[in-house]
Amino acid sequence: MKEALFSKKYLVRRLNNSDVEIIYSLCKENTLYYEYCPPFVTKESIIKDMEVLPKNKTPDEKYFVGYFEKDKLIAVADIVENYPETGTIFIGFFMVEKSIQGKGIGSEMISDFVAYAKLENYKKIRLAWVKGNPQAEHFWTKNGFKFFKETKGTDSYQVILADRDL
Repeated sequence: MKEALFSKKYLVRRLNNSDVEIIYSLCKENTLYYEYCPPFVTKESIIKDMEVLPKNKTPDEKYFVGYFEKDKLIAVADIVENYPETGTIFIGFFMVEKSIQGKGIGSEMISDFVAYAKLENYKKIRLAWVKGNPQAEHFWTKNGFKFFKETKGTDSYQVILADRDL
């Protein structure tokens, strides 16, 4: 599986509905994220997010992955290949377990993911964060992502789109 190449240090595998409980346990501790991106996480919202597909994408191209240290989920990401155009890989969601935030682990994961994307000949990585979320903005800009466009996310918040050329 190619997601095994997402990290040099951690086991990375695709997540499915049997993993909802561990995803929920990780996400519910990250309350700051949901202050900026409501509503607060539920098991049902995780299942919905795992199943929703962008237009013209298949479950093989859009999937959740988990980063594991031993048997413990320490990060989760939602990945969409060749979206919104061919040659771009989109990170729809990325969250690190609260207890290990601020230790460089998330940045290490993103650095390894960038190496993977280059290996797979992607030209850029795109993602979005909620405007005003200082933690997200700091993390992504520190990791080389540059403002691309501000757009409407929902009635509750605006979204900043950012790219990193590879």
